[in-house]
Amino acid sequence: MNKFKQHDLTADIVKTSNPRIGLIALSTDFTIEQDYRNICHQIPVDIFVNRIPFENPLNHENYLKMSEHIPEVSAQILPNQKIDVIAYGCTSGTIAIGAEKITEQIQKTKPDCLVTTPITAAIKAFKKLSLKKIAVLTPYPKDVNLTVFNYLKENDFEIDSFNSFNLNYDSEIAQVSLESLMTQISKINLKNIDGLFVSCTALKIVDILDEVEKEFKINVVSSNQALIWDCLNLLNIKNNVFDYGNLFRVN
Repeated sequence: MNKFKQHDLTADIVKTSNPRIGLIALSTDFTIEQDYRNICHQIPVDIFVNRIPFENPLNHENYLKMSEHIPEVSAQILPNQKIDVIAYGCTSGTIAIGAEKITEQIQKTKPDCLVTTPITAAIKAFKKLSLKKIAVLTPYPKDVNLTVFNYLKENDFEIDSFNSFNLNYDSEIAQVSLESLMTQISKINLKNIDGLFVSCTALKIVDILDEVEKEFKINVVSSNQALIWDCLNLLNIKNNVFDYGNLFRVN
């Protein structure tokens, strides 16, 4: 064909009926988006991700800076389209800003959506698994860990031990090897507790949740696992999910 000639075809437009999950991921997070794709890949949901500006190192001041960006970041997840659930992907950031404030900011531009966060989802998960006395593992620096400790105590959980890698950058957190995670978890006293909470959306603990639970005979709740589990619960999706911890196996 030497000259342009267009043939007009007829497209059959079919709207998907899948529920829509919006994920607000930190601009510095290497991990959370992959965890959503891996866990949900055979579940009838559509996942849409937008990134919120965040500057390392991890500290209270930098967490608070994210709040002002939340309405616009939410609005740009399929602009002018309905999103059923929006997940705010930062555990310690939620504690700093406040879960109610995050919900308020998201619903400024997505007023009809449900909202979940890693720490509020984790609290639901603890209750679902009947975890009252827990050990905690985080990658955070000490000042951030104190806010996590206080939040859990304020929600009436007994902290048996608090353990941390003391890292300041998401890029470092995402590179903590699975082998070292297993090794360091083995050093935590897991006797006489109900479960282990692994906090942080950037840590790649999801990949070995089943292995940790089987090796140490303990229930484990992680930030991304709990967040994804809560998204599915809010959507009333009951699909079986395997290989990602006992939380998904509890009815």
